Amino acid sequence: MPDWIQIVIRAFSLLIILFFMTKWLGTKQLSQLNIFEYISGVVLGGIVAIHVSTLDSPIYFALIAMFIWFMITYLVELLSLKSKSFRNFAQGKGTVVIQNGKIMEDNLKKEHFSTDDLLESLREKNIFKVADVEFALLEPTGKLSVLPKKENQPLTSKDLNIKLAPEREPQTVIMDGKVLLEPLANLSLNTNWLETELDKLNVSIENVFLGQVDTHGQLTVDLYDDKIAVPSPTQKPLLLATMKKCQADLELFALATENTQSKQLYEKNSKKLQEALNIVEPYLK
Repeated sequence: MPDWIQIVIRAFSLLIILFFMTKWLGTKQLSQLNIFEYISGVVLGGIVAIHVSTLDSPIYFALIAMFIWFMITYLVELLSLKSKSFRNFAQGKGTVVIQNGKIMEDNLKKEHFSTDDLLESLREKNIFKVADVEFALLEPTGKLSVLPKKENQPLTSKDLNIKLAPEREPQTVIMDGKVLLEPLANLSLNTNWLETELDKLNVSIENVFLGQVDTHGQLTVDLYDDKIAVPSPTQKPLLLATMKKCQADLELFALATENTQSKQLYEKNSKKLQEALNIVEPYLK
């Protein structure tokens, strides 16, 4: 067998094995590498690279080396889950670099983190003044976690005592012109409902690049043709406007009638509808 064919076979086979090993070790490696995970990636990649190009070495040497290192990494991860002290040793732990608004210079030097590195990491958090920071922690992955001072934190609805409706993640029900049945089922909806909503928008499924349904059951679509404008969903604003009109009509009827019993009935139902509006208005805005 020619050498180049052996290299191709080795490269593909070892790459596939490395791919599955990485998946078995967990996706955390893909998002944030600590010290040991970084070493593991370098070593496993080095084993593959060496044995792909070294044809004098049997391929099972590579498999043995990869398996041994895989087991070491797996056992380290397992022990890290069970022991906090071992996890701190193997993966490292966070270092406080700003506390009570004061930079901890000794901790910066210990982590070989310069002032420029600190300022750069703060700018990535949209913080340009160290004086605006109450607390900052350098994570084992090298990322900086920042807690701004209270007066520099953005306002939330809780701070303003505003009640907002709970919201779930939107479900993608159309992708690349094809209906996705599982997300529809998660929303307790079906294809008949989807077709009805698309008819309201005057579009067909085949013309939809992406379609999503929010927590309130409203469908929004993005079409392949960017020149076609799709109307925004109007169900919630229309329902809110209708309820407000009904409440205003009841108040008007109460003022217009001279019958005491009818006036009391209109006023009573107007108050009930206003109470209902106060409850549902956050959900319909």
